[in-house]
Amino acid sequence: MERQPRLSFPFLSSPSLGSPLLALMLCGTLALPACTTLDPYTREEKTAHATRGALIGAGVGAAIGAITGGKRLKRAAIGAGVGALAGGAVGYYMDQQELALRQRLEGSGVSVTRAGENIILNMPGNVTFNTGSAAINGNFFDVLDSVAIVLEEYDQTVVIADGHTDSTGSEAFNQRLSEQRSSAVVGYLVNQGIPPIRTASYGYGESHPIADNNSASGRAANRRVELTLMPVTR
Repeated sequence: MERQPRLSFPFLSSPSLGSPLLALMLCGTLALPACTTLDPYTREEKTAHATRGALIGAGVGAAIGAITGGKRLKRAAIGAGVGALAGGAVGYYMDQQELALRQRLEGSGVSVTRAGENIILNMPGNVTFNTGSAAINGNFFDVLDSVAIVLEEYDQTVVIADGHTDSTGSEAFNQRLSEQRSSAVVGYLVNQGIPPIRTASYGYGESHPIADNNSASGRAANRRVELTLMPVTR
């Protein structure tokens, strides 16, 4: 049985875990254009149909966090005075935010994926953290600074961080490590001025791999933090 994820802020209750198929459901049920992703290395835009692995890689944990915790986080943000978007303004607002993120993160190693109204940032662990550590690599601060700048400009957005690990080590260790890593990323954004009420973090340990843990490249892909940026809507 999978463990329950833990939230980093007490005003949110722990949600139940869903299936990895939620990543595909997120694209299909939101009834907007097909998911696209910008390859952080080739800088080529790809569709979900052509890059199933990229879709899953940037969407599994993020879909879970978004579906299970997004509504509560939005309600909390609205209660704290964050304005809500409505109607056609939502799509345009997220389009502009996506463009800003793509421009700032191009070539950084972080992929930008659009899934309906949401934007997903996949931050590979080998870029963000050293193996077995939850301390953010110093050379990654500029990337997170760029994310914080966009989040500050587009302040009608909440952000959910989902942490994942490979299968090296015990399940208990990996669960703690995933929570610590997602919390570290959110904590950094908060320190850069993003209100805590707009953020939440989850840890999933090794329970949602996106690649084969038997290879070094697969383990590197599984060590990741995914950020889901969601518009504040009622």
